[in-house]
Amino acid sequence: MTNPILTIENLTKRFGGNTAVSDINMDVMPQETVAIIGPNGAGKTTFYNMVSGRMQPSRGKIILEDKDITGMPPHRISRMGVSRSFQINNIFPDMTVQENVEVVLSAYHGHSRKLFNIASRNTEIQNEALSYLERLGIAELKDRRAEVISYGDKRLLEISMVLATRPKLVLLDEPTAGMTPEETRRTTKLVKKLAEGGHYTFLITEHDMGVVFDLADRILVMHRGEKLFAGKPEEVRNHPEVRRAYLGDEDEDEPTKGVNA
Repeated sequence: MTNPILTIENLTKRFGGNTAVSDINMDVMPQETVAIIGPNGAGKTTFYNMVSGRMQPSRGKIILEDKDITGMPPHRISRMGVSRSFQINNIFPDMTVQENVEVVLSAYHGHSRKLFNIASRNTEIQNEALSYLERLGIAELKDRRAEVISYGDKRLLEISMVLATRPKLVLLDEPTAGMTPEETRRTTKLVKKLAEGGHYTFLITEHDMGVVFDLADRILVMHRGEKLFAGKPEEVRNHPEVRRAYLGDEDEDEPTKGVNA
């Protein structure tokens, strides 16, 4: 039997007298895509911050494979195989698209000094960087400065930089936020292709329910810091309380409209 790649046990975060996340339990299996949804204030970002090490839990455990990573700093968690993309692009705007990925690869391969100079002289790193850009469909932009490419392409560049760290678990934080409908369709298609390739495990938050239902194998619905429901997309779509809270009235033909997750 396959063991979970990520296990969350009674994860809780309190701020003074307020509880932002309360007793969340969940497993993420290898090569699975799990989405976390809920309105603003549901605790999604706090949950993500604890898993990625940016915030210390008040209680509970975070287990990556068989290792307890609870409370570890972000750089240690990243080295252990958890990489996160952010709602705000985390790229080097003055470098070219390919140079952005080369810098990440240089750091991954242990070249901690003069990262760019090392990358620019290393054909193997250059070729590897190009392979990630091809995977995300932006190889034709390799020589353009990152600051001048479109917002959607910046998000794809950021995802390619995340994948260049060869993560065991990828945290995607609102991957299509701010995108045009066409950019959203393109990004969803690419992430789905990566997931179906069997090499990546994704934990995502996303406001667009069309994207969530298209990508997720399972969905965790959070409400006021607690787990409201967890299940497969169709189970979530048909759950009466979830429909009332987040997916519109039960009589609507298209219950995914107007969701703020």
